Amino acid sequence: MTSALPSPSASAAVSVLDLAPVVPVVVVDDAADAVPLARALVAGGLPAIEVTLRTPAAVDAIRAIAEQVPDAVVGAGTVITAAQVEEVVAAGARFLVSPGWTESLLEAMRASGVPFLPGVSTTSEVVALLERGVREMKFFPAEAAGGTAYLKALSAPLPQARFCPTGGITPASAPEYLALPNVGCVGGSWMLPKDAVAGRDWGRVEALAREAAELGSAQV
Repeated sequence: MTSALPSPSASAAVSVLDLAPVVPVVVVDDAADAVPLARALVAGGLPAIEVTLRTPAAVDAIRAIAEQVPDAVVGAGTVITAAQVEEVVAAGARFLVSPGWTESLLEAMRASGVPFLPGVSTTSEVVALLERGVREMKFFPAEAAGGTAYLKALSAPLPQARFCPTGGITPASAPEYLALPNVGCVGGSWMLPKDAVAGRDWGRVEALAREAAELGSAQV
């Protein structure tokens, strides 16, 4: 990620990796749910929210959160084309996350003017991004790609790289990731159970978000 984000509650500029220990990875099927869902996450202490571009409602959800939840730092996930970059930034996305990267996608994300986390799963991809001045990345799919052991192994030869691991992480494994020196935060969706979202049980979402926000102090 090449630039910093303002904290929603302070004037100091910080990286999105430092806003909270967990970035909720949100799949929105109904844009009407976006605002109450985001408010519940923010109330629980998780201001950075990644809305994935996996549903037709995603862009409208980003726009609604950007307009109606000022304390949220809403971003777009599963960004894989330059056209998507343009669309989500116009909708109000304040950061971008991709599952992987290409030269053209990286160029588009850099040109967008907002912070971005290109996805990596190999050492060569990390080195290639470092060569291009990118130091903050998404490690995906985290568990399938080697988990904490892989990231720990990267930390000595490539200490300048920082990661947001996403993919298969649970409340039980998150503290192990967060204890690593090269991990700023983790991505996950466990605080958004499908039945709670379908039932619009925002109180439950807030409670689970609060538990997730406390994981940063529960590092192993």
